[in-house]
Order: sequence, then C-alpha cells, then structure tokens
Amino acid sequence: MHKSLYNGKGLYLSKSRLLYDTINFMKLQYFLFLLTITNILFAKEPITPIPLTVDVNPKKAALGKELFFDTALSADNTINCATCHQLNAGGDDNLPFSFGIKGQKGPINSPTVYNAVFNFRQFWDGRAADLQEQASGPIENPKEMGNNFKNLISKLNKTTYKKKFNSIYNDGITKANITDAIAEYEKTLITPNAPFDRYLRGDKTALTKEQKEGYELFKSKGCISCHHGINIGGNMYNKFGIFEDSKSKNLGRYNVTHLERDKYYFKVPSLRNIARTAPYFHNGSARTLHEAVRIMAKFQLGRKITPQEVDKIVAFLKSLNGKIPKSIEP
Repeated sequence: MHKSLYNGKGLYLSKSRLLYDTINFMKLQYFLFLLTITNILFAKEPITPIPLTVDVNPKKAALGKELFFDTALSADNTINCATCHQLNAGGDDNLPFSFGIKGQKGPINSPTVYNAVFNFRQFWDGRAADLQEQASGPIENPKEMGNNFKNLISKLNKTTYKKKFNSIYNDGITKANITDAIAEYEKTLITPNAPFDRYLRGDKTALTKEQKEGYELFKSKGCISCHHGINIGGNMYNKFGIFEDSKSKNLGRYNVTHLERDKYYFKVPSLRNIARTAPYFHNGSARTLHEAVRIMAKFQLGRKITPQEVDKIVAFLKSLNGKIPKSIEP
C-alpha cells in the first residue's frame, strides 16, 4: 500500500500520485519549451526594437524624477531609488546584493530599472504587476528604505512637495500618487537605438560579423526560447536550473504563490544593456558575461558550448547596449 499525504482539505493523496502529477507537469513544461523555441525559430523575427519614445505625463514624470533621487523616501534620509538603480551605467548597482538603510544587506540582486516598463511583471518573483506597484515595495521594505507611507506622507507634506502634488493631483500627497509619479518617471528610462535595434530596423552594418554569428548561435542554441520580445526577456517565468540543480537558496516565484511547481521559478531577466549590469542572475553569482553564458548553456539548455561560441554570443550581447537617456542626473 502506498503511503498517503494529507492535503489539508479532507483528502489524502498517495506519494505515487504526487510523483505522477509532478512528472506530467515537467513533461508539459518541456513540451511547451520545445513548442516555444520551434515557433520562435521559424518566426520572421523573435525580437523587436525598443521604441524611440514612450508617452508620459511630463509633469508627473518631473515630479517622479525628483522623488526618485530624494533620500527623504528612506526612513533615515540616507538612500534613494538611485542608490540601487544608478542611471549613469546599467540602471543597477553592479553588486551581487544591494544595501539598504543601516547597511543592511538585501537578499537578491537588484535588477535594472532601464526598460522595466516593458516587463510583464516586476521583481524577480513577479510579485508586482506594474511599475507603480513595484515603487511601493522598496519604500516599505525594512531592509531597503525601511519607511512607511504614513510617515512619508507626513514628511513630504511639510516640504515644497505639498504644493507640487496639489498642482497635479486633486487629492495631494497619497501613497497612490507618490508611486504613480515615480512610475511615470521610470517609463522615461528606456534605452533605444542599440546597435542590434538599428540592425533590426534595416541597418545591416550596425553589427559586426562576429555579432551576427553570435545572434545566430543565440537562436540555434535555444537562448531565444526565453529571451525574446521587445525586452529580450522580462515576459515570462522559467525555472533556474532545468537540466542540473542550480542549488539556488532563493525559492523564487514559490515565495509568492506557495505552489510546489513554482519553486526556483523566476522572471526571465531582460538582456537589454546586459554588458553593463554585472554580476548576473538573481543571486549575483556570475561575475562576467562569459561565465553567465556558460552557466546558462549547462543549467538551462543542457547543451555543450565551445569557448569560441561563447565569445560570439557575448559579442552579440554587447550589441544590446542602448542609448542612455539625457538628463538622468537629479
């Protein structure tokens, strides 16, 4: 007789049934992976260029920019959004893990804020639906800004922010309006006109021979199965460690859903400006692009890759560096 497990709902499930369901789920995932890569490989072009501009409310964006760089958002007035998202480089901080107030070390690598508007969800585990929802997270996180909105609203109402908010929002300074303004500014943080985007738009001289060969390898090796679309990622979840155990200490999407099947699933990161955002992965474990490509080939694709192929793929990835926006200083 098979041992049974109580599921908390008055039902008992055998271990063999759980194993059967898990195996079927894994088979479905692999089938969907093969289907996705087949569709992508035969598509006319699986990646689209970043638009040259996005529509924003300029008054809200200007207010959001001021907030983005203001340390008043943190409980002790020591850090701002730009502390972890440095705009003069890759939109991150180039650290394995970021540091919040009182020098507290965070549990995960800071993703870039550049082109985040094109992601289908925000944060590595996808817990925020959009930029506005994401903006509230760091403010209230005890290891980041360590603040709360009651305190923050009271603080801002004693400054010139009160007049500025009242000129834009009928209800003045609120949590929704603070995060709305920050999100509106973050919409402006796009990096168009990367060499690869110019190539996609018809400039066949925008890429070197090595970069073109790297792009073909990027597709044929299977990288494109997860890294496609406008952000070359950022539009789906995938398990970190498909063909080999990645030994990740972070459970990823499981922390949000508490579903067993979501363990070690993370939002696939965008590869836009990837050469500027080392170290890589949610745990910052890969210090270089070369190392990251080798790890992905082994753990995600289960494929052998030569040093020469790695060099070519890295050359292609460097063509994804876009144009940093003007006026990014506070």
